[in-house]
Amino acid sequence: MPILENIELTLLLIFAAAGTSFITAAMGIGGGVLLLVILASFLPASALIPVHGLVQLGSNGNRAIVTRQHIDWEMVISFSIGALIGSALASLIVVQLPLTFIQISVALFILFLVWGPKLGAHQMSKNGLVVAGAGTTFASIFVGATGPLVAGLVHRQNYDKHSSTANFATCMSMQHLLKIFVFSFVGFAFWQWLPLILLMILGGMLGTWLGLKMLNRIPEKQFKVIFKTVITLLALRLLWQASVNFL
Repeated sequence: MPILENIELTLLLIFAAAGTSFITAAMGIGGGVLLLVILASFLPASALIPVHGLVQLGSNGNRAIVTRQHIDWEMVISFSIGALIGSALASLIVVQLPLTFIQISVALFILFLVWGPKLGAHQMSKNGLVVAGAGTTFASIFVGATGPLVAGLVHRQNYDKHSSTANFATCMSMQHLLKIFVFSFVGFAFWQWLPLILLMILGGMLGTWLGLKMLNRIPEKQFKVIFKTVITLLALRLLWQASVNFL
């Protein structure tokens, strides 16, 4: 792996994994998108989404294990059924969807989920969660970081801060795991990137531990405001990127 020959760059990516995991653990969202942006500056396009997915699997999986007592398994199972369907469909697609179309669709749906009318806590039905799992996982294969969209779904469930973090991490873990299977199926050689990925996962575990310590110090109301604000900013960022790509 050529990147490992550059010690400074390797350390930068390890610290990036730690820092973005800290952000997600402490604030609930944002680290995955930021890590994707950083990796895009150094990795070849063909490796960007699969490497990002495996690193994020390690980060989110660790976070899900640590916060497992707060997981809503009924919600996660429904989401995972949809995720299986979405990943299966994505593995059959040979032509990538237009990036601008996906960015606009995801951003507008996020804004609707966060700011749209609410019918009460846990309003999404099992069928709705299945559809959401399928759609977000399908999109994840092509755009890499659908964390803001999944976070919007989690926000819709009106969980407390610990449950929000736990269920977001668990849903994203399932999504990234299925993404790994899809890219393995189409022939991506993960083994060539494993040394860097493992080092970044270790960095992410440290960031998660520190972030969860910070999470315990954030008041519930303040967490929800931060969570909602960050999701909205990420959605607006997607709309801005879409407009730039379109122009």
